[in-house]
Amino acid sequence: MAEADELPAELDVTGFVGPYTFPDVARRRIPATLLFLTGVGLIALYAARHDGGVLVTRGLLWAGVAFFLLGLYHRMAAYPLNVKEIDALVAATKEVGFPVGHASAQVGFRGLRSRPNWRILLYSADDPPTKRGLVLVDAVTGAVLDHYVEDNPEDWSSYPTN
Repeated sequence: MAEADELPAELDVTGFVGPYTFPDVARRRIPATLLFLTGVGLIALYAARHDGGVLVTRGLLWAGVAFFLLGLYHRMAAYPLNVKEIDALVAATKEVGFPVGHASAQVGFRGLRSRPNWRILLYSADDPPTKRGLVLVDAVTGAVLDHYVEDNPEDWSSYPTN
């Protein structure tokens, strides 16, 4: 019997029951702390072993500074995901001004510090949908950052209606 490709159990959505929860971006704090502590440790090791500028010990210093700065960046980019996808969908529905049927939410990031935001794609509730919109919602504060609404240019005439 030949072996077939299959998804690992944790990626198989057919057995999934319940709402999906996006992982919180604030979990970046864990590697940030590890990087920060590694940097401090390397700098301390340099200070303890410094004997007039040997290349290896200067390398410890530069590596320690790099780890320290990288840990600091990760900590600064560890925004909490305060706004859940349901709250972002509600804010987006209020912004577009039409009854919403199908909608999709995606977490994106913007800026140097990777601030999380929700990208919400919405279609009107009529069948077939006559309008669609894209709304960007700040995932930290819940503020609507931008929105775009247009008539739906997709041609649905070749698909049967229910």
